[in-house]
Amino acid sequence: MSKYDIAAYVWPSYTGDELRTRMFWPDGNGEWQTVKNAIAKFDGHSWPRKPLWGYVNEADSNVMEMQIDEASKHGVNVFIYDWYWYDRRPFLENCLNDGYLKAKNNDLVKFYLMWANHSARYLWDIRNSHIDSVIWDGAVNRTEFEIIAKRLIDKYFKHPSYYTIDNKPAFMIFDVETLIRGLGGIKQTADAFTWFKELAVSEGLAGIHFQLALRNDTNFDVYKKADGSAYTLSDVVDEIGFDSLTHYQVNMFTDIDRDYNDIMKDVVNEWDDIEKKYNIPYYSHISLGWDNNPRFKDFKPGIIKNNTPENVAKALKKAKEYVDKHPNQCPLITINSWNEWTETSYLQPDDLYGYGYLEAVKKTFK
Repeated sequence: MSKYDIAAYVWPSYTGDELRTRMFWPDGNGEWQTVKNAIAKFDGHSWPRKPLWGYVNEADSNVMEMQIDEASKHGVNVFIYDWYWYDRRPFLENCLNDGYLKAKNNDLVKFYLMWANHSARYLWDIRNSHIDSVIWDGAVNRTEFEIIAKRLIDKYFKHPSYYTIDNKPAFMIFDVETLIRGLGGIKQTADAFTWFKELAVSEGLAGIHFQLALRNDTNFDVYKKADGSAYTLSDVVDEIGFDSLTHYQVNMFTDIDRDYNDIMKDVVNEWDDIEKKYNIPYYSHISLGWDNNPRFKDFKPGIIKNNTPENVAKALKKAKEYVDKHPNQCPLITINSWNEWTETSYLQPDDLYGYGYLEAVKKTFK
């Protein structure tokens, strides 16, 4: 068994089981529709690509039993499910509820949630992805927040396979700006977190480990401290009560339109800078690539180059070294991702590299 917790994000869109997905992917098999229809945008473009496991429904427990076995075999022992709440109800929960949670072997790979609380736009619908218009606002008020919190505790946090840090269920927030906007301010958000932790304790849990996905474009100029100065993200992290940090994608903080090895130099420097800026642990993050051209009709600049399995293995070694240098932290590494096909950042095997990325994880951590 690996002594490292290798956590891959899961984009739960590869199913048509929920009717609201049909507004984006009318064929009824989720974003596989976009993957199937992707074309090369220029000579040498590495699209189209095909999944070696097929265009499977990941809300099928039999499918997920196979994927859990393969993940575990190759050293991935945690899934971080992107979790959504739009229009006063959950969205895209089927892959988690009907796939992973009903899989007989889900004890092999633990899971936790990242609340992807960004607003939903037309990005997922290639017919309209050029339109920058909000479909559902990701912000929620305190009443809605409490409904969500109770659902998370009852439905997920008590599950025996839920991933914990310091015995507390881990819960990641993607967009802290949107969270604060919905709850009415930084102090109100801190109050909501305190209430959530106390609720968890009253339900028999040790509390909640709040994790933040860092983003470089975060701006808090609108919020002022008592001395009149603007809040920094570090101030917000401390005041709200986050317990740790990681990243979701390297495109959040660096120019990705270049060679993977050059990008990784910036990534390692970013890890060092974060340690100087923040008072809580950071968990090292590796992204496998970036190219979201499958979601657009026209070419979209910004493609990570030379992100071969061999170069990714070097990056994973850097993340492993970071963990080894922080023995007092949980041995957690986050990876983007298990299945972000339309952003071209996935571990699942394809017709380009085969099992290359999964083998890179196995080689590094097993």
